[in-house]
Amino acid sequence: MSSPSRPFTPPSRGELLVNHVVTLLVRLGIAPGHMYLLEVRGRKTGTRYSVPVDLLSAQGKLYLVAPRGWTQWARNADAVGEVTLRRGGRADRYRARTLSVAERPPILKAYLERFRREVQRFFPVPAGSPVEAFVGIADRHPAFELTRSS
Repeated sequence: MSSPSRPFTPPSRGELLVNHVVTLLVRLGIAPGHMYLLEVRGRKTGTRYSVPVDLLSAQGKLYLVAPRGWTQWARNADAVGEVTLRRGGRADRYRARTLSVAERPPILKAYLERFRREVQRFFPVPAGSPVEAFVGIADRHPAFELTRSS
C-alpha cells in the first residue's frame, strides 16, 4: 500500500499480463531497444525483483522514471542505490541516484515526450507541455540517474 507522501498507481490485471509478455520479450532480446528488465534488491527482504522499464537516454546520460509514482521498484532503487538492467543475455549494473524534485522536471518532460504512447495516462500534463508544467508533479514521479558500476 502506498503512503500519501509517496503515492503510486498500481497496475491492473491486464497491465500485469502485458508486463509478463514484455518481460519475456526483453529476456529474449527481441523487445524494442529502449526496453530493459530492471532488477533491484528489495529494501526489506533482500530478494531480487524484476520489472520491464523504458530506459531514457538524454543529455548523454541514462535515466529511469517511474511513471506510476513511488512503486515498489522505485522505493527499492531509492533505498538500495543500485540496479541491474538486463536485455537478452546481457546484464549491466548501475548506481542509481535519486534525482531531487528540482532536477526532475526536464527529465519527466523528456520521458513523456519519448514514451507518450505508453505513459501519458500516468501524467496529468500532456506531452508537449513546457518544462514548467512538470514542476508541480515532480514529487509524484521518482526519477533516477544511472551510472555504470565497475
